[in-house]
Amino acid sequence: MPLTESVTFKAKLQRRSRIAVPRHYRWRFKMEPGELLRVSVEPLDSESGLREIFLARMNGDGRIIVPKLIMEILQQREEKDLSGVILEVTLWPSGRSEE
Repeated sequence: MPLTESVTFKAKLQRRSRIAVPRHYRWRFKMEPGELLRVSVEPLDSESGLREIFLARMNGDGRIIVPKLIMEILQQREEKDLSGVILEVTLWPSGRSEE
């Protein structure tokens, strides 16, 4: 059963702009590596309140890589380095709309 509903969680931005999807969600929805997902990210302490949405595939180790362009947009908006920052992440199946 692939991801069928939106899932929101908080995650620390890891090296090389990666986000780890919690094991609980990977097991609950039987998420497979390579599954295409819509991903929304926003720094937790963001004052702008704007999210960036992109498509991503989950790696075999359960991580999603944030594209370089999205990282640059977030860093310019926040006006600081985002390495190690806590992000609020929302995942959707790629075929569905946001809400």
